[in-house]
Amino acid sequence: MNINISNSSGEPIYLQIANQIKTLILEGKLREGEALPSMRLLATELRISFMTTKRAYEELERDGFIESYTGRGSFVKAQNLEIYREEQIKRVESLLMEAGDTARKAGITMEELHELLDLVNGGE
Repeated sequence: MNINISNSSGEPIYLQIANQIKTLILEGKLREGEALPSMRLLATELRISFMTTKRAYEELERDGFIESYTGRGSFVKAQNLEIYREEQIKRVESLLMEAGDTARKAGITMEELHELLDLVNGGE
């Protein structure tokens, strides 16, 4: 599993890990029942504290992405399609908010923004 950590992102490391694992699950790169690296192994690989990986895994479990079993490890949980859809909607909302802020700063009108959205969406 390839996790990239940025010390300059402003986002806590445990959230960077959790968000990247969520993305891997949502994109189907980590499948239902697949084992995640142990918290200690991941901490060693990323050269971070065990507590940071523990916090990331707790976040993933709280959000319903993984299941953890004492002595067995952590595994990708079967994904509810509604959870997947909600995650994707949140992601799109975030990107659209960023695009809207950029458009306002650039003086792009709402009509122009709609045209751009139609253009990048294949004219649908």
